[in-house]
Amino acid sequence: MLGALPGRIVRSAAGHDKGKFMVAVRADKDFVYLADGKERKLESPKKKRLKHINPTNTVIDMRDLTDKRLRGIIAEFTSGRSEDD
Repeated sequence: MLGALPGRIVRSAAGHDKGKFMVAVRADKDFVYLADGKERKLESPKKKRLKHINPTNTVIDMRDLTDKRLRGIIAEFTSGRSEDD
C-alpha cells in the first residue's frame, strides 16, 4: 500500500487526531505507526489502521530525524497546504 512506506507524510482520516499530518515511522500488514514529534514522539508512535490514513506524495528522509526536526518538517508541510487539500 502507498501509505505503508516509512518516511511518508500522511493525514489522519479518523480518530481524535483526524486531519492532522504525521509521518509513517514503520508499518506492518494492517497497521502503520505514526509520529508527529509533539504528541506522538518517534520513540512511541501511534498505531493506526491503514484504512484510517490518507497518504500524501511526500516522503522525507528518516535518517538522523529528531522530534524537533520532525515538528519543523510537518509545520512547513502544513503551512504550504490549503484547507481543502
